[in-house]
Amino acid sequence: MDFTKAKDVCLPRDLIIGHGVLSRTADVCSNFGLGKDVMIITGHDTYEAAGKEVEEILTEKKFNVNVLQIGDATTDNVEKAIRASKESHSKMLLSVGGGSKIDIGKMVSMKLSVPMVSVPTSASHDGIASGRASLKADDGPVSIDAAVPMAVVADTKVLVRSPYRLLAAGCADVMSNITALMDWDFARRIRNEEFSSSAYSLSKYSADAIIENSKLIRPGMEESIWVSIKPIIVSGLSMSIAGSSRPTSGAEHMFSHALDIDHPGKALHGEQCGVGAIMMMYLHGGDWQVIRNTLKNIGAPTTAKELGLKDDDIINAMTKAHKVRNRFTILGDNGLSRDAAETVARETQVI
Repeated sequence: MDFTKAKDVCLPRDLIIGHGVLSRTADVCSNFGLGKDVMIITGHDTYEAAGKEVEEILTEKKFNVNVLQIGDATTDNVEKAIRASKESHSKMLLSVGGGSKIDIGKMVSMKLSVPMVSVPTSASHDGIASGRASLKADDGPVSIDAAVPMAVVADTKVLVRSPYRLLAAGCADVMSNITALMDWDFARRIRNEEFSSSAYSLSKYSADAIIENSKLIRPGMEESIWVSIKPIIVSGLSMSIAGSSRPTSGAEHMFSHALDIDHPGKALHGEQCGVGAIMMMYLHGGDWQVIRNTLKNIGAPTTAKELGLKDDDIINAMTKAHKVRNRFTILGDNGLSRDAAETVARETQVI
């Protein structure tokens, strides 16, 4: 039988990480040779945090810069950014901000086939370098395919100025890969689901790195950004290699999405995934206390109360999580009964 297997993998061309690397933004853009017309997608706060400096750096190098300050990653805002990019004849996009601004940039990049550069001002989740984006909808966030950034410029000097809660949430998000991978391997064995050992290894490295270095991740320390930003970026790369979010998203993410549907904006995505990972590790029969201790080390929530939720909110989300998306996990096809969900939550001290 002839061998016919083939796979497309799209990864960022440049990853620029470290202290003061924002100053290299113009050089990164020049190296692509795509012309001088660029658009910066940012927000009010993120413009002040880094967008203004990026604009000044590019303008000094004779780039024609159009700045679009925009809100959340909604369909309307994506369409607004598409129109602005077309009107300004932008040959390149720079998303300067947190997850929503980067997600908008990746979606516009895919729609218009215009390359984009990811310039994070916070590290609240692993979408900085991935080809996935989260779009806000009436029934909660929707994960969709998007363009992979052509480059990432992650300045630790900028990132350390963002609220520490965002970094802790990003670390919790990546740490939760550990249960997502267990779900993926479970689906491979039970359902013969397509599997990538390369993506698996990268995702596991990311989760292990956060777990092993959790005591080094502290507020106000640029070294903490350095320790955590690389695993956060590599976690995103694992999705590009897998061609899906499978290596980073399992039952713990479905639990988080269930909370988003019933309690939007109550807690951060990564915080919810971390708590979800505690309970999913228990269901897998693994050492859930390692997950819990890691979250405590980095200052992320481990209980319903710390998420700003009631006990019943956790139980309800656990019973609904299996319905959030068509993905086989430890929750199975039928999910958990209310009694089972309550037992898991109590045994793991989440409630």
